[in-house]
Amino acid sequence: MLSRRNIIRSAAVLAGAAAVSGRAQAAAVPEAPTSTVSTMQPPLFPSSGPDYQPVVTLNGWTLPWRMNGDWKEFHLVAEPVVREIAPGMKAHLWGYNGQSPGPTIEAVEGDKVRIFVTNRLPEHTTVHWHGMLLPSGMDGVGGLTQPHIKPGKTFVYEFVLQKSGTFMYHPHADEMVQMAMGMMGFFVVHPRDPAFMRVDRDFVFLISAFAIDPGAYVPNVNEMTDFNLWTWNTRVFPGIDHLVARTGDRVRVRMGNLSMTNHPIHMHGYHFSVTCTDGGWVQESARWPETSIDVPVGAMRAFEFKADVPGDWAIHCHKSHHTMNAMGHNVKNFIGVQKRDVARSIRRLVPDYMPMGSAGMAEMGEMEMPMPDNTLPMMTGFGQFGPIEMGGMFSVVKVRDGIGADDYADPGWYAHPEGTVAREVPRSAASAPTRHIEPGSGNSKADLRVVKPKAGHKGH
Repeated sequence: MLSRRNIIRSAAVLAGAAAVSGRAQAAAVPEAPTSTVSTMQPPLFPSSGPDYQPVVTLNGWTLPWRMNGDWKEFHLVAEPVVREIAPGMKAHLWGYNGQSPGPTIEAVEGDKVRIFVTNRLPEHTTVHWHGMLLPSGMDGVGGLTQPHIKPGKTFVYEFVLQKSGTFMYHPHADEMVQMAMGMMGFFVVHPRDPAFMRVDRDFVFLISAFAIDPGAYVPNVNEMTDFNLWTWNTRVFPGIDHLVARTGDRVRVRMGNLSMTNHPIHMHGYHFSVTCTDGGWVQESARWPETSIDVPVGAMRAFEFKADVPGDWAIHCHKSHHTMNAMGHNVKNFIGVQKRDVARSIRRLVPDYMPMGSAGMAEMGEMEMPMPDNTLPMMTGFGQFGPIEMGGMFSVVKVRDGIGADDYADPGWYAHPEGTVAREVPRSAASAPTRHIEPGSGNSKADLRVVKPKAGHKGH
């Protein structure tokens, strides 16, 4: 599903992020793979060098590389992209190599990496390697540690990966605009020792947020707080890939937060251990059991669990408004308001008017209401038992018996064993509610009375 295109084939001298080495000057710039596929691509296993279990990126892919001597070479292209947020909505964003977020970069502790960055944006940019230990001149802060990469130019970054762990890349140039437009990506460095922190499945995703008005395509880059699309890898439910594991797998989930607020990520059905941050691996003696982990702004977190309980288990941000799509904060609250009479009057002017919200918002998940083009419903998606009243940062961990070691395909909904699904109790079998009677009261039933105060009495 990946196509290759030539960005630059010449062996021209390149302007570097710092002083460009003679090796880079003599080397042709590698081709830049690109992808516009919005579903998870298979993991990219190493063909040479140390062995490792590659990661899989939710709704994304891993950037291929080439070996040039003892340097591992990658090519990122910063450019405008079109990203499907979920079926029915696309956004015009900025990203890398055809996607927002950009492709995941994977390498190994001790690798010498050379990363070419070509700028196809209408303004200058840079790339900061978030959490990496590297020379100051390779840190990617425009104006401070390097010249800006002007439109049409290609820079090169060279550094040695000093430690393994979970990292990110993003601009440090006009970042209020560029990050709000979707410019970010994952950078995973695997341990040199293939046995250290080895897992069977390793999932990654980046957390971000957008303010895109209904019917619009371009985010409002000046928005600081009032976002309406909360995304994992620039996707919202039901467009977020499921996390599929086979029974018995050791599973790791890595998350990075480049939104404007923290996110308490909660997974159902399991206790897990926090094993990694962007500062490095957490020693075993310092880990603790959790079911939710807060991911601060600008931080990375990874947790692990053994997939030993089959089922469909929700994983989501526990801020309830982050599990809705295209929400508006100025919607009036009509809970408890009877709108039958006013609805009749409104229908004289608007025949198709339908009052909603008097009994909560769940009915919105069951109905297909007319909306502007390129707009998602606030609550959407269906499971085997009906509407799943979620949007935004929500997905499903699917644990199954009999899945192949490298099989990440959606196995469908879980076939619950008989008698293990919550069910309705027939009215005839339901007992009357129990009333609590104080001992010795002599009352056969609860006696609750409201006494009207006497005139002139002042309560305290």
